[in-house]
Amino acid sequence: MSGQKKIPLRMCIACREGIPKMQMLRVVKNADGEIKLDFSGKLPGRGAYLCNNEACVKKLRKQRLLHKAFSADVSEEVYLRIEEEFLAKK
Repeated sequence: MSGQKKIPLRMCIACREGIPKMQMLRVVKNADGEIKLDFSGKLPGRGAYLCNNEACVKKLRKQRLLHKAFSADVSEEVYLRIEEEFLAKK
């Protein structure tokens, strides 16, 4: 066994690429059903991961990928808010 620490990979729900977890955005659905970006990566709830790039964030809304990730209806406002929060963070 080597002494190297295993880097956790997560799959982007938009481009389906496996990327180190620390380089990704986490979208979380909490117990109240609220869906939001989790910049800390530590909020409780069901998480879905997204590449930290604009193309994947736009694809999220266009293909309504949160519907699939959380098996729930997700309103257009949620997609718009996630896009705005992402762009504000850039």
